[in-house]
Amino acid sequence: TAHEDMIHDSQFDYYAKKLATCSSDRTIKIYDVSVDEGGKNSVGKSATLTGHEGPVWQVAWAHPKFGVILASCSYDGSVLIHREAPQKTWTKIFRHEVHKASVNSIAWAPHEFGLCLACASSDGCVSILHYKDDMWQVAAPIIENDKLGCNAVSWAPYSSVGSVSPDAKDTTPMKRLVTASCDNKVRIWQCKSSSGAADAAWTWEEEVMNDADQHSDWVRDVAWAPNTAMPYDIIASCSEDNKVLIWTQNRDKKWTAKAMPEFGAPVWRVSWSI
Repeated sequence: TAHEDMIHDSQFDYYAKKLATCSSDRTIKIYDVSVDEGGKNSVGKSATLTGHEGPVWQVAWAHPKFGVILASCSYDGSVLIHREAPQKTWTKIFRHEVHKASVNSIAWAPHEFGLCLACASSDGCVSILHYKDDMWQVAAPIIENDKLGCNAVSWAPYSSVGSVSPDAKDTTPMKRLVTASCDNKVRIWQCKSSSGAADAAWTWEEEVMNDADQHSDWVRDVAWAPNTAMPYDIIASCSEDNKVLIWTQNRDKKWTAKAMPEFGAPVWRVSWSI
């Protein structure tokens, strides 16, 4: 990859035509991926993105309906938004600096909610960055997740089972996300207003997952499963306690956990197949 230090993340774009990697060398590298007529992959580096002043932990591609946009988060407490336009010309279009410590995880919301990014930090907070009125804005208030630090964040699918608004007049699904915390907790956050039309509409309610089979150490990652058209929601969480838990929410809104067979070491990342 030509990185000069440890690689922390690698992500394909929506069409698997571009690959982004990030590293402790403070850079992000972009590769173009193609397949020839014989089915052989061809990978060529197209750009190196800079701007962070510390290790870059994670990268995330926005949905292609918004253009070629890549977000990155770093130990330096910042989130950068990069855009490719025209082809092979990258520009930093926004720098997000509201957090007081390392930003450990970023995740784009389902595209139906617009261009909206959740950012989880070691300062214990989760900020929501969204593009509105031709400018990037930080939705208020910032979510105060826990005092020890937040390691990961993941959005619910647009039409998940538990996202029905209590307001019968509002048929748009609520925004929901799940966080992984250093206090050993998995938390669900739901936005009372689905539209996010004004700053005042971003009001979040918390639900702490409580189950007999909980994590007993830092929760390193969470991943909300894609919409399966089944009558329940599913989340996976992993922890320093060597466990992976599968959380299920039925239509009664209650979450229950089931542990997978224990791993022989801490588990730092989980990911669902589409």
